[in-house]
Amino acid sequence: MDTATRIRAARWADKDHVAALIADALHPSPLATWLIPDPGPRRRILTDVLGIWIEHAMFYGDIHLTDDATAATVGFHRYRSIPPPANYQMRLADAAGPHTDRFDILDRLVAKARPTEPHYELAFLAVRPSDQGTGHGSAMLAHHRSRLDHVNLPSRTSTTSARGLYGRHGYTARPPIVLPGGPTLHPMRRNSESAGEQLAVITARESWSA
Repeated sequence: MDTATRIRAARWADKDHVAALIADALHPSPLATWLIPDPGPRRRILTDVLGIWIEHAMFYGDIHLTDDATAATVGFHRYRSIPPPANYQMRLADAAGPHTDRFDILDRLVAKARPTEPHYELAFLAVRPSDQGTGHGSAMLAHHRSRLDHVNLPSRTSTTSARGLYGRHGYTARPPIVLPGGPTLHPMRRNSESAGEQLAVITARESWSA
């Protein structure tokens, strides 16, 4: 990736593009196939469900994009409890239809494995399929890492299949999450390299919004 490429915070107007971008990247994965076995509606359903979480991240996390909008990260600030998306079960049922139960299982197992300590949850790192392997993912992770070290927070991701990439950025494996009749997810965690005090956790919101 060109080192001059900027990474910026997403705006409200970007949310539909980000949902579609992640859906495109996720579409061929074993996780997406387990969630929605029929490939016909899979991209549409993924986009609609992701849209709920993208909107939620606008309020309880952050979203970053490369300046050409071909790669994105979506995360949540879990330095304290956050609520589920507004009217989540109704909206999920509308978006996922007969596949709602699979999404419920995924949500429940990921929540069960989530640590209770303050941390940043990197929910999604996605690169447009035609741009994968060009360094976009590594650049996004490097940007993400520098921000978290600034506020002294560990980072966790629950659904990554790119374990080699995350490992090169300091992430280590956590206990796997086995989906019933489906794939195994491989959570990973990275501790902050900052020597800052826990006070940084309290001021995280101000640091992110600065």
